[in-house]
Amino acid sequence: MHKLFLMLVAAGLLQAQDADKCKKLYAAVGCYECHGRVGQGGSAGPRLAPRPVPLQALVAYVRHPSGAMPPYTSKLVTDAQLADIHAFLTSIPPPAKDIPLLNQ
Repeated sequence: MHKLFLMLVAAGLLQAQDADKCKKLYAAVGCYECHGRVGQGGSAGPRLAPRPVPLQALVAYVRHPSGAMPPYTSKLVTDAQLADIHAFLTSIPPPAKDIPLLNQ
């Protein structure tokens, strides 16, 4: 794992690629199959968005998951790609029902 890279992304000093690329990567890796198209969760996987776990926790879990999720080695998805997936999950807004101003 490239700790310096992860720290820079987490600190906002490096920007992940554009949101569309990140969304396509999320789909290409197969995250949507269990976690839904926008990380809302599904029958096989928990909700990932809108407030995902910190990037370092996501990387650690993806590499060594518990439960039914298979491990994703760095040969399958790189740390940089996981940073892009995290950026996509972070970009997803909360549902309207969770925004107090919209429920007045």
